[in-house]
Amino acid sequence: MATIGMDMLYYAKITEGTNGEETYGPPIRLARAIQADLTIEFAEATLFADDGAVYVIKDFKTGKLTLGVDDIGVTAAQDLTGASVDDNGVLVSTSESDGAPVAIGFRALKPNGKYRYFWLYRVKFGTPATNLHTKGDTITFQTPTIEGVVIRRSKPDSQGKHPWKVEATEGDDGVSPSVISGWYTTVYEPVFGGEPAKSPVVAADPIAESEPADGVAEESVKKSAAKPAKRKTAKPANNLEGEA
Repeated sequence: MATIGMDMLYYAKITEGTNGEETYGPPIRLARAIQADLTIEFAEATLFADDGAVYVIKDFKTGKLTLGVDDIGVTAAQDLTGASVDDNGVLVSTSESDGAPVAIGFRALKPNGKYRYFWLYRVKFGTPATNLHTKGDTITFQTPTIEGVVIRRSKPDSQGKHPWKVEATEGDDGVSPSVISGWYTTVYEPVFGGEPAKSPVVAADPIAESEPADGVAEESVKKSAAKPAKRKTAKPANNLEGEA
C-alpha cells in the first residue's frame, strides 16, 4: 500500500466497565500529524515434525506507535499522559503520572487521491519526547514525538474475538460511503453477519459534511411522504507521513 500523506489525527477516551470492557467517547482532535510509525510484535511458535515445520502460529502480542505532531496541547497531554494542571495553569508531569489508554484514529492519503482510514483500539502513551536546538544560520523546526504501546481491546466483537486495529480504504469494494463519512463521528465498531450498524453520536470537531439546502430537504420529505412505502425482500449479504 503506497501512501503519500497523513492527517486527521484523533483520539477517543475510554471508559471501562466493571468487566473491563471499553466504551469509547466521542473522537477529539489530537494535533496536526507529521508522522506515524507502527511496529508490531508477535507471539510465535513453530511445531516441527518429520524433519520439517508442520505448524507456524503468529499471534498479535503488542505494538509500538510513535507519533510525530506539530504540538501537544494541554488537554491532550492530560488525557494521554496523566499530567495535571496546577492553580496557575502550569502543566505538571510527575513520576506518578499515568495516562489512561485511548483509541487513536488517523488517515493516510493514497496516490489516487483516496484515503485509508485507521483506528487503533487501545493505546497507552508515555510522556512526549522533546528535542530543542538553538537558532542558527538556518531555521529547523523541532517538534514533539509521543510513543505508545498498542494492545488489543478487552471488549470482544460479535465473533468473540478481540480486535486491536481496523482500517478501511475509501472507494474499495464493500466499503460503504457512510463508513468513511462517519469515521471520526464515533470509534468504528466491527459488524459481522448482517447485524445492524449502530447509529453514530455526533463527535467533537467531526469532519464537515455537505448538507442539502433547507428548501431541497423539505421538498424531498414531502415527496417521500406522498409515495406509499414499497415492501422489499431481504437478500443475503453477499509507515505514514504528513505532506510537506
